[in-house]
Amino acid sequence: MDYIKTKRILILRKYLIDSVYIIIGCIIMAIGTALFLLPNQLSSGGFSGIATIIYYFLHFPLGTTILVLNIPFLLWALFKLGKEIVIKSVAGTVLLAVFIDLFEKIPKLTEDRFLACIYGGICIGIGMALVLKASASTGGTDLISYIVRAYRPHIRTSNIIVILDIIIISLNVIFFKEVEIGLYSAIAIYIVGKMIDIIFEGVNFTKMMLIISNKYKEISTEIGEKLQRGSTAIYAKGMYTKEKRMILFCVGSRNETARIKEIAVKIDPKAFIVIANARETWGKGFKKSSEQ
Repeated sequence: MDYIKTKRILILRKYLIDSVYIIIGCIIMAIGTALFLLPNQLSSGGFSGIATIIYYFLHFPLGTTILVLNIPFLLWALFKLGKEIVIKSVAGTVLLAVFIDLFEKIPKLTEDRFLACIYGGICIGIGMALVLKASASTGGTDLISYIVRAYRPHIRTSNIIVILDIIIISLNVIFFKEVEIGLYSAIAIYIVGKMIDIIFEGVNFTKMMLIISNKYKEISTEIGEKLQRGSTAIYAKGMYTKEKRMILFCVGSRNETARIKEIAVKIDPKAFIVIANARETWGKGFKKSSEQ
């Protein structure tokens, strides 16, 4: 009974956290859209680009238009995707539409298109990352990519989104007859992608190092004493020399990488060292999951 109760509490907790992520994410996205991009005829791609054209030519509210455009795809997704992701996507799409229509009544924060695409992209990127963290979406090209992959799993999501965004930005340029709109919108889309990467991967990127040396024990001890970083010895065999040897594997921050290299070369000037970027690092000494 205690196990069932604990499981229910964890499920409820996750549901509440996801709900907070979706609400806050939609608010931030709405700020970026309604106060930066929309007043300057810019878009971050997706249905907001189509809705921006409709907004200026037919004077329909942007948020409401985005919601209407998403309805057929949400219904389609209901039959092809899991109910959970569709329910969360409905919530995200509706909340975003409501917040955009609310913030649309507030005066724009800048008339400079360059500033608008920068800050609009940052806001939308942060907000979208929070929504994605809750395994939800705000509809648009993200939802279309999910549906396409349900039929053609081998197609990359990023390719689908990029193609759709290019088409939509091209339409914005054609209707508004300004190439600058497309150029600034492209910057905004790029920033959105970068902000999502930063939110998911963090700004403290780590480095992975492979050190091949006969003095691996001394190097490992020195790294532990000087930097308080652990390392792992991996058994290996040189295919050219046929010699068995140990490869020292360790992970550290950018600053620590230089010191680890210095330690290895000082102990063994003949050490063979490989340094690579680590996309994300979890565990003791680095990021920890909620369960740890």
